[in-house]
Amino acid sequence: MDFLAAAIEEGSLPRWIAALVVLEAIVLVWLWRSRRTGLAPRELLGSLASGAFLMLAVAAALADAPWWDVAGLLALSFVAHLADLALRWRAGD
Repeated sequence: MDFLAAAIEEGSLPRWIAALVVLEAIVLVWLWRSRRTGLAPRELLGSLASGAFLMLAVAAALADAPWWDVAGLLALSFVAHLADLALRWRAGD
C-alpha cells in the first residue's frame, strides 16, 4: 500500500494511467485498421485524448507544477472533449 500512496503523492500514478490510455489508443486503432473491429479511430480518439490530458493535469498538480501547466493541460482536455462532442454530434445528424 505504501507504493500506491507514494505513486499518488509524487504524481507518477496518473502519468502511468495516461500512458495506458495511449497504449489503449494504439491497440484500438490497430484493431480497427487490421480487422475493422471496434470503433473507428475518430469515434474514440477525442475521448481518450481528453482523459489522458486530465490524468496529466492531475499528475502536474500532484507534482506541484506551476498553475499554468495544470491550466494548459486542462485546456487541452477541454478542447479534445469539444472535438469529441462535435464529431459525435455530426454523426447523429
